[in-house]
Amino acid sequence: MASAVYILGALVSLICAALLLRGYTRGRKQLLLWSGLCFLGLAVSNALVFLDLVVFTNIDLYFLRLGTTTVAMALMLYGLIWESN
Repeated sequence: MASAVYILGALVSLICAALLLRGYTRGRKQLLLWSGLCFLGLAVSNALVFLDLVVFTNIDLYFLRLGTTTVAMALMLYGLIWESN
């Protein structure tokens, strides 16, 4: 059951990223780009959660997951600061 939740979280994040990036290609609003890249990073992070906790139980991917999430949030923060000016 937990593996289904991990996969569902990754898929929802990926769908959000695709929709945001598609909106960016249509409207060229920079905030949509940064949000899409953030959700893309979160989708990768959620996929790493699935790989870490379900597939590779003997390998610890915690720091890779943490780094991916940090980069994704930094992209969002940069986009919010950049668009506030």
